[in-house]
Amino acid sequence: MQAYADLERDSGIAAYEVGPGFIVIRFKHGGTYRYDASAPGAKHVRQMQRLARSGRGLNTYINRHVREHFAAKLA
Repeated sequence: MQAYADLERDSGIAAYEVGPGFIVIRFKHGGTYRYDASAPGAKHVRQMQRLARSGRGLNTYINRHVREHFAAKLA
């Protein structure tokens, strides 16, 4: 996994991994989750991948648009 840049220094996200059609996110306060086409859908995954790479806005996006809609809890 790659450390999330957190340019705004207020994110709950620690790290992420991007792959074809999915993103895995590890949160600072526990939990690693996979998001893909099955949940929350390809459109959201593409936006989450973009935000992860930019280091800004991913936690806010998840809170506003995705919430508990993930494909799998990994840890």
